[in-house]
Amino acid sequence: MRIDTLSPAEGSTSRVKRLGRGIGSGHGKTSCKGHKGQWARSGGGVRPGFEGGQMPLARRIPKRGFHNKWATHYTIINLSQLEKLAKGTVVDFAYVEENNLAKDVKNSAGLKVLGTGELKVALTVKAAKFSESAKAAIEKAGGTCEIVG
Repeated sequence: MRIDTLSPAEGSTSRVKRLGRGIGSGHGKTSCKGHKGQWARSGGGVRPGFEGGQMPLARRIPKRGFHNKWATHYTIINLSQLEKLAKGTVVDFAYVEENNLAKDVKNSAGLKVLGTGELKVALTVKAAKFSESAKAAIEKAGGTCEIVG
C-alpha cells in the first residue's frame, strides 16, 4: 500500500457546489437563489426562531421549573449494585468509575449510596453521602461506612 494510491470510500465524498460560475454549471447567474427578495441578498434571511412577527413558540409556551446552577450533583449507587461484589471489597469513587457501576460519573461531587436492594456482604464503603437506610444495611451486613469529604 502506498500513500499516493489511497482514496476515500466510494460515495463518501461529494463535490463542492460552485456558485456563480456560468450558465453551463447549472449554478450561474443568480447562484441558485432565485430573483430578488430577502433570501437573494447577501446576509439575507431571518434569525432562527423568527416566525414572521407573530409571537414565537419559545415565548408562547410558559416557563416552568427552576434550574439551580449551584446544586451539588452526586454519582448515585444503590445497595443492589454492591450486593454482587466480593467480601471485603473497598468501594470508593475510583472503584465505581473503574468498574462502571454508575452512569453519571463526570462532573460529580462524589459518591452517594442509597438503600435500594439488600446487602448480605461485608464491604468497606467510602462515599460523600449515605442515606440512613443504606448506612444501616451496610453496618448490619458487617461492613463499614466512611464519609469522604
